[in-house]
Amino acid sequence: MILNSDLFLCPLKLWGGHECSLNRVQDYFADQTIRSGHIDRMEDLDRFAELGISALRYPILWEQVSPMNAEQCNWAWHDERLGHIRSLGISPIAGLLHHGSGPTYTNLLDPEFAAGLAQHAGRVAVRYPWINDWTPVNEPLTTARFSALYGHWYPHARDELSFWTALLNQVDATRLAMTAIRAMNSDARLIQTEDLGRSYSTAPLAGQAAFDNERRWASWDLLCGRVIPGHSLWDRLVGFGLGARLSAIADAPCPPDVLGLNHYLTSDRFLDHQTERYPNTALGMCSFGPLADVEAVRVVEPAPAGLAGAIREAWDRYGLPIALTEVHLDCTREEQMRWFSDAWQTARTLRDEKIDIVAVTAWSLLGSFDWASLLTRSDNEYETGLFDVSAGIARPTALAGLVRELGAGGASRSRLIDLPGWWKRPERLAYPSYRLDMAAAVEAVTPMCAPLLILGATGTLGQAFAGACHVRNIPYRLADRAALSLNDMVSIEKTLDKIRPWAVVNCAGWVRVDEAEAHPDACMAVNRDGSLRLAHACAAREIPLTIFSSDLVFDGLSSDAYIEGRPVAPLSVYGRSKAEADTALLALGADILVIRTASFFSPFDRHNFASHVLASLRAGQNVRAAEDCVTSPTYVPDLVRTVLDLMIDGETGLWHLANQGAVSWAGFAIKLAKALKFSDATILPLPQAEMGWAAPRPAFAPLASKKCGLMPELDEAIRRFASFA
Repeated sequence: MILNSDLFLCPLKLWGGHECSLNRVQDYFADQTIRSGHIDRMEDLDRFAELGISALRYPILWEQVSPMNAEQCNWAWHDERLGHIRSLGISPIAGLLHHGSGPTYTNLLDPEFAAGLAQHAGRVAVRYPWINDWTPVNEPLTTARFSALYGHWYPHARDELSFWTALLNQVDATRLAMTAIRAMNSDARLIQTEDLGRSYSTAPLAGQAAFDNERRWASWDLLCGRVIPGHSLWDRLVGFGLGARLSAIADAPCPPDVLGLNHYLTSDRFLDHQTERYPNTALGMCSFGPLADVEAVRVVEPAPAGLAGAIREAWDRYGLPIALTEVHLDCTREEQMRWFSDAWQTARTLRDEKIDIVAVTAWSLLGSFDWASLLTRSDNEYETGLFDVSAGIARPTALAGLVRELGAGGASRSRLIDLPGWWKRPERLAYPSYRLDMAAAVEAVTPMCAPLLILGATGTLGQAFAGACHVRNIPYRLADRAALSLNDMVSIEKTLDKIRPWAVVNCAGWVRVDEAEAHPDACMAVNRDGSLRLAHACAAREIPLTIFSSDLVFDGLSSDAYIEGRPVAPLSVYGRSKAEADTALLALGADILVIRTASFFSPFDRHNFASHVLASLRAGQNVRAAEDCVTSPTYVPDLVRTVLDLMIDGETGLWHLANQGAVSWAGFAIKLAKALKFSDATILPLPQAEMGWAAPRPAFAPLASKKCGLMPELDEAIRRFASFA
C-alpha cells in the first residue's frame, strides 16, 4: 500500500447532506426532500453554507428528473439549486438514486435498469459538466436487501436470487453511469457509499455471522473487480447462474475513488440462537435455524469496535481513501452531539495512524421522516438533524453549532459533549450480555461538568426532569424550597453561586389553580415576583433560565388554537400570575426560555388527571369531567425531552409546547378509558359550572406553535401512557 503523505497535511474536511431518499412502497413514492420542505426552501442552502461545509451530497434523482418518461426531463428545480450551491463555493456530490428503484417504468430487477440509469447519468453530466463528485447509487447492498430480500421496498421480492440480481443491476448501473459521466468529465470521482457494520453471534450461528461479514463487502468488492474464482462469494453467485455477469464486471471494474463509509449504532449486529431472550420483533429465521437479530451494542461485552473498527477494516481491505458519508443519530440533542463529536475525533485519531480519511459528513441536515418504520409507512415520525424543520422553517439546533465549531478547527463549548454517550455507558445493554473474545474495552473517563439546576424537587415536573437527566447522562442538581426559596433573593444567589449550573429550569411555583382565588397575593409572590427574582439573579451570572407558563393566560374566546404572540386575557388569579410573569420575563431581554404548556399527564405521578381517571376506572367509580373546556393535554415525558433539547440548542423567548390535539376534559377521559381497555360508561361529562371550581377556566384554549412541531400527537401520547399504566 503506497501512501501519499501530502494527503495527511490537508485538514479533515466537513461535508454535509440532507436525507433525500426517494423510495417506493407498492405504488407510493416517498420523497424525503418533499417531506422536509426543502423542495420549496432555497434558503436552506445558505443555512448549509453557514456550517462551513466544503461539499454537499445532493440529489439529482432519476425519479425526480424523469418520473414518467425517460425522454421527458424536468431540470428547472435542479438548475436553480445547483447553480446556487455552486455560487456558495460548495462542491456537490451528485446522487442519482437514493434508496430508490427508479421511475415507474423500471425497477431493480429490470434487465434494462442499468442502461436506464446510465442514460440519466449522461444527461446530468452534460447539463452539469462542472460536477466532479458522484454517487450514482447510494448504498446498493442495503437497497438490494430492503427491496429484494426483505420485501420492504419495491419491487418487494423476498428471495436470494432477486437480491443478488438487484445488487448486480445496481453495480452495473454504477459502472455504466460513471462511464457516461467520464465521457463528459474525465476528472469525475466515484464516491461509493455503503452501510458497513459487523455481525457477531453465539456459536450455533457462527456460520450465518461469517456469511454476513463476507456479504457486507459485496458492493465494493464487485466494483473493484474482486469477485472472481476463489472469492468467498463466487461459488454462491455462480450457483444462481450469475457467473457470466460476475466475469463481465471483473473484466471492466470501476473501483471507487473514495469509499463512502456509513456506520450507525444499528450497523453492528448480534445473532443469538437463544430467541427466548428477545422480543418477537427481533426474531427471524436463517439457514442455521431460528435467531434473534439485535444491535450488537445492546448485547456484546466488551462493546463492539463500532465506527473505528469499520474504518480500520475497510482501510485494511482496500487501502482507498475513506469519507464518513453519513454521521447521524436519532436521539436526544446531547446524544446527537456526542455521536458526531465521537465520529469527528475518531476520524482525526485514525488519520494520525495514517488511515486516509478525507471527510466527515454531517448527515440528515434537515432531519428525516419515518425511518422508524424503514420508510414503509407514512407515520409522520420526524427526527431532527442539524436543523429542525418541524415548524416549516430550518431552525438550527445546538448540533449545527457543534458541527460548525469542529469544522472550523475549534472545540465544542458544551461540557455535556465530553460526557460519554449511551453507547459507552452501562445502560447500553438492553438484553442479557454476551461476552466475546475481543480486546478489552477502554473505560471511559467521565470529566467534570457543570450541572443543570432543577427547581421544584418534589413536583411532577421537577422529578421528570431529574429522571430524564439521569437517563441522558446530563449532570443535575435538584433543589427544594429549603435549598432555594423564590421569595428570598439571598437564597437564590447563594444557591446559584454554590452550584454554578450551566442552566436553570424552574419547575417550582404555585400550582393550585383554585386555591389561588382565595390567596392571590401568595400566588403572585411565587409565580410572578419569585420568577423575576430568579431571572435577575440568573441574568447577572449569564446563566440561561427556563420557566413554565400556562394555557390559562388565555380567555378561551378564540376559534383557533393559540400560537405564540396571541394576546393574553386571563380569567383567573393563577392565569394572571403567569401572564404577568411572562410579560415581565420576556421584557428583560435576557437568556430566558418561557415554555407555555397545559394539562400535564404522566404515568409516573399520581397527581394528575389521567392518573385520577385510571384509579377511578379501576375502582369502578364515576369520573366527573368538564365537557365545555377544551385543552391540549401534555404528556410529561414528551414535554421534558423537547424542553431539554431546546435548552441545549440555546433557544430563548416564548414557545408553546403541548401534544398535538385538542380535546375537552371529558373527551380526554373517554380517550383514556378506551386506551386503558375500560368502558367509558362511568365517565360523566358535566358543564364547567357543575365542577365546583373556584377559578374559571377558558372554554377553548388548545395550544399550537409556529416555532415547533416536535411534540407527538395526543393519541400517540395516550397510547404510551396506557402502556405504562
